[in-house]
Amino acid sequence: MTAPSTEGPTTDQLPIAVIGAGPVGLAAAAHLVERGIEPLVLEAGSAAAAAVREWGHVRLFSTWGEVTDPAAEKLLAPTGWTKPDAATYPSGGDWAEQYLQPLADVLGDRVRYRTTVTGVSRTGRDRIVDADRESRPFVLHLTTADGEEERIFARAVIDASGTWTKPGPAGADGLPALGEKAAADRVTYRVPDLKDPAVRTRYAGKRTAVIGSGASAFTALATLADVAEDEPGTHAVWVLRRGISGSTFGGGEADQLPARGALGLAAKAAVDHGYADAVTGFRTEAIERADDGRLILVGDDGRRLDPVDEVIVLTGFRPDLAFLSEIRLGLDERLQAPTALAPLIDPNVHSCGTVYPHGVNELSHPEVGVYLVGMKSYGRAPTFLAMTGYEQVRSVTAALAGDQEAAERVELTLPETGVCGGAGLFDDRENAEQSGGGCCAAPTTLQIGIGAPATVSGGC
Repeated sequence: MTAPSTEGPTTDQLPIAVIGAGPVGLAAAAHLVERGIEPLVLEAGSAAAAAVREWGHVRLFSTWGEVTDPAAEKLLAPTGWTKPDAATYPSGGDWAEQYLQPLADVLGDRVRYRTTVTGVSRTGRDRIVDADRESRPFVLHLTTADGEEERIFARAVIDASGTWTKPGPAGADGLPALGEKAAADRVTYRVPDLKDPAVRTRYAGKRTAVIGSGASAFTALATLADVAEDEPGTHAVWVLRRGISGSTFGGGEADQLPARGALGLAAKAAVDHGYADAVTGFRTEAIERADDGRLILVGDDGRRLDPVDEVIVLTGFRPDLAFLSEIRLGLDERLQAPTALAPLIDPNVHSCGTVYPHGVNELSHPEVGVYLVGMKSYGRAPTFLAMTGYEQVRSVTAALAGDQEAAERVELTLPETGVCGGAGLFDDRENAEQSGGGCCAAPTTLQIGIGAPATVSGGC
């Protein structure tokens, strides 16, 4: 596509580029269509919700009623689409097949698949140049499925590409542990699908280290415990950088998302029933290969764990900012989230309660017309809810349509998380063996089996 000329479309006639055909990207497109604005959704995968499909075996801890967007539902209604039972919990696969792909199908040619965004800038203006900057349309460089390069133009850019492609490493300093790359044949960064016979064989009867402390780690522990009930010798070693406290297993019965609370209790059951051992205050520095090919985790304090057959690293995700290098972003130096949003979600200071609903004001950047939304807007912070993303794009699209009153109006009440992030002490070795200190008390008795909630997870 050639650069726009005086005879070509003006900036306000160009589409709004939406990067990513996941839950939030498709919701953004639906809201734009509702307001009479043309979106162009650019998806690297071969189908909608490509990332969601990769964890399709995992069940969300939000119900159907909490993971569909109102504008999207309106767009789907004329097709005869029927919303699944609002009180039931979809898996990632259900979400993709029963809602996200139908939504993408309704959007039709507005969604382009197998199209990777490799760069975003202002037409004719690199990051440095101020002159006439805001009047210039955005230019996006793309790579198509056949390897061809292309560029397109847009009046604004909504980046909903998520963080799935950049998982955190095992190394506690944010860098891969020494030997981590060499051990790639025995390390995975995803929750394994243990219902798949081939995958189950990899972990059944084996000793597996699970590194991480969030919902994904809970899911891995619970599913490994399920395998252990049928396959002798299956055992998990739960590696925690922090200690066991009242908040370690989440909100439990106090969580207003019951399935999320149940997930934490399932992980607790795995430990209490002896299917997993917890190693606390352990910061992985190296992964060494034993003589028999198994892996030995080495901590920065010199501790060496007994050999394991497999390692599951679930230490969170981080945003890919490389293709936005020519855009002027205002990001928090720690979380890599928008500077106005970061204080609301910072796990160093965030405690129990809700994340305040937020929109265009918190998501704006020095580069006018660019918005990071969805999981990508959270940078490295955890615990993102789909309904948060839907509220984000409702507000952003209202602003892009010139409806500032609607953009600044809050139309969402979030459930209490029941999860504590501590007060800057969650990774303090001096507190590693403390049993209290969290503001959310763990249940004194465990009233949950291992099997039922084992597949309830996800960041939604």
